[in-house]
Amino acid sequence: MARGAENRQGSRGASRGLSWRQYKAILRKDIVMELRTKEMVTSMGIYALLTMVVYQVALSQAGTAFDPRQIAAGLLWLAFIFTSMLGLNRSLVHEKDQGCLEALLLSPVDRPVIFFAKATGNLIFLGIVEILTVPVFSFLFLQQGSYEGQWWMIPVVLTAGSMGIAGVGTLLATMSVNTKGKDFVLAVLMVPLMYPLLLAAVSATTVAVLGGADAGSQFWQAMALIGVYDAIMLVACFGLYEFVIGA
Repeated sequence: MARGAENRQGSRGASRGLSWRQYKAILRKDIVMELRTKEMVTSMGIYALLTMVVYQVALSQAGTAFDPRQIAAGLLWLAFIFTSMLGLNRSLVHEKDQGCLEALLLSPVDRPVIFFAKATGNLIFLGIVEILTVPVFSFLFLQQGSYEGQWWMIPVVLTAGSMGIAGVGTLLATMSVNTKGKDFVLAVLMVPLMYPLLLAAVSATTVAVLGGADAGSQFWQAMALIGVYDAIMLVACFGLYEFVIGA
């Protein structure tokens, strides 16, 4: 019995080690492919910067009495949501067009491993775009008035919000990649599901920008909502991905 228990433990350990190697291999493949082509990050970055320009033009006639900090968080997260949809579509469409998705399905790889690798890659690419976008956005929209919040709140809320976007977006992009209207289907599915996350992320980012007497309490309340959303949705995506990718 002891030997059987040791064998089972060794088998589980070997399985975890194999899953970890598969995860790293898929993630490395996505990163190397992006480093060679630079298509996804470049297109997402340009799209995000063009969105900033459109925002600036739209608000340029608002007058000096208008404080853009009041709506800065909403504009920023809108840009991230639409930019992420562009990147998610491109990542899965390339996989399907080049036959990589079919090769992954034919290989002895656990479907949840594919999900985590793809979601991590999308999170990395979205993070790069956010690092490039936030300074430009700050320069364009946060110059009027003083910055009253705490700077460390910004990366915290961006990281937590991006995890939810990457996880849910990976599942929905996998669902929409086999449809005719890929972009339309992804937007129709993603925007309603992102609403709770957007609401909490905008609230936390607004507190981070404007500060206030009760800023810490408001920020962590919003972060708690983001954490609950991420936990529930990532677990749901983990459980559903095997059925979605095999459909």
